[in-house]
Amino acid sequence: MKRGAMLDLVLTNKERLVGNVKLKGSLGCSDHETVEFKILRAVRRAHSKLTTLDFRRADFALFRDLLGRVPCDKALQRRGAQDSWLAFKDHLLQAQERCIPIKRKSGKNTRRPAWMNKELLHKLKDKKEAYRGWAQGQVAWEEYREIVQAARDQVRKAKVLIELNGAREVQGNKKSFYRYVSDKRKTRENVGLLWNETGDPAT
Repeated sequence: MKRGAMLDLVLTNKERLVGNVKLKGSLGCSDHETVEFKILRAVRRAHSKLTTLDFRRADFALFRDLLGRVPCDKALQRRGAQDSWLAFKDHLLQAQERCIPIKRKSGKNTRRPAWMNKELLHKLKDKKEAYRGWAQGQVAWEEYREIVQAARDQVRKAKVLIELNGAREVQGNKKSFYRYVSDKRKTRENVGLLWNETGDPAT
């Protein structure tokens, strides 16, 4: 809206998708007014279910006993490398099925970043609650901004600290160091910004 003149429309392709359209006052020093609306949709979180071997509950004594009973000389006699491997693999998988149970884990229970701790989790929870309060008009913008900045600073410090400790302990704990490096190399593919012909973000 600009001085009572309609400049923008909120259009949807589904009925009752958008509601509670409100004018929220001027945008900074501009004579344009901010338009706020709600998308009336329920959010569904999809958790991917993965299966993995539960080695903590495995019966390794029985596993070794079952593999020890395999007559390797007869089972692998006159077989090439590939056929020998397939024959051994069949016995191995049968023993695995009997001795190592399978557990399910969902995507929400995946391993946390190495720098994450209870204090940071509490800070991030405060940040989320502050955003909810600001969106509902219960928290001032300045207060919300301070909480966000404090959480961001702590995350940065935690990341730097874990990298320094990893660099100091690399000689004695190489496995932990390379696991951290491997996690850093994993990237998530997200849809990026749209850019117009002048190189500016399209809005």
